[in-house]
Amino acid sequence: MLKVEGSTVESSSLTVRDYLTDWLAHMRTRVRASTYDGYSFLVQHHALPALGHLALGEVHPLHIQHVYARMTSPEYGGPRGQVSAKTAGNLHRVLRLAFSQAAAWRLIDQNPAAAAYPPRARPRELAVVDQALALRLLEGTAGTRLHLPSAIAISTGMRRGEILGLRWADIDSERTVARVNRSLQMSRAGLCFEEPKTRRSRRAVALPSFLRPYLDHQEADQGMRRERAGDAWQGLDLVVDSGDGGAWNPDTFSTRWAEVLVARALPHVRFHDLRHAHATFMLMQGVHPKIVSERLGHSSVGITLDTYSHVLPTMQTEAVRAFDELFGQAKTPAA
Repeated sequence: MLKVEGSTVESSSLTVRDYLTDWLAHMRTRVRASTYDGYSFLVQHHALPALGHLALGEVHPLHIQHVYARMTSPEYGGPRGQVSAKTAGNLHRVLRLAFSQAAAWRLIDQNPAAAAYPPRARPRELAVVDQALALRLLEGTAGTRLHLPSAIAISTGMRRGEILGLRWADIDSERTVARVNRSLQMSRAGLCFEEPKTRRSRRAVALPSFLRPYLDHQEADQGMRRERAGDAWQGLDLVVDSGDGGAWNPDTFSTRWAEVLVARALPHVRFHDLRHAHATFMLMQGVHPKIVSERLGHSSVGITLDTYSHVLPTMQTEAVRAFDELFGQAKTPAA
């Protein structure tokens, strides 16, 4: 482990294993529990087996480059076998952060991960949930506990964890605005409510009147279930609960989502695709990308434009049509 004697740090014999173990302990109190779990898994299962024995100051960019190559090789012997380029990219971000901290602490002169390049991950193609399919999903989930969360996702673009963490207190009395203040996540310690990852993720989302009957029905249904449950009811004030007022495990929720789609002969789409559908609907209706970005809680409008670039050609066609309507009567040069 890292030893500090007075103002002198003994790092000459410090190994990557020692350093990353200390770094993880440092990060535990600086990031969300679920984020820490992700860091820890990547370090413990992918970085340390390959780099842990090396002296911290001897790590070369090629050492790290070889880790990424092995991870994405069919012969990789990691905990889950060969991994995707996306996972290698996630490890790269963790190592850049960790070695950057080592340089800031003057344990090394340069960040070796800064000169390594992870394999390029192919962007996942977004499933197309058009208006017709969105209506089928709403109708197909009717009568199940997935009906309300489906309606919320389609009409607001909120994330799964945000929907499962939403409280009645977060919705105004007129049911026109929902404030996203937290997200339900699964960590090694169990279910936990965490603050949104970024400042922009903490936001107010305007609710369409379309959603009000869904919320009214849920409130009445919860009242009946609360009365039947008595003291067994978990008073967490959750809008979407697990049945007894308690939090609905996000993984269990997704499993149930897949089961209902199969049982009701609905196309297989991820629940997260409803968030994409909301963004697409808004953009197709001419809502400014900045507003869509704010509703989604993206850290910048650039992320929104990059993610939904497939909608932009249609938006440009509409822009040209609008221009022609404005200036169609303008005098043009004679032929």
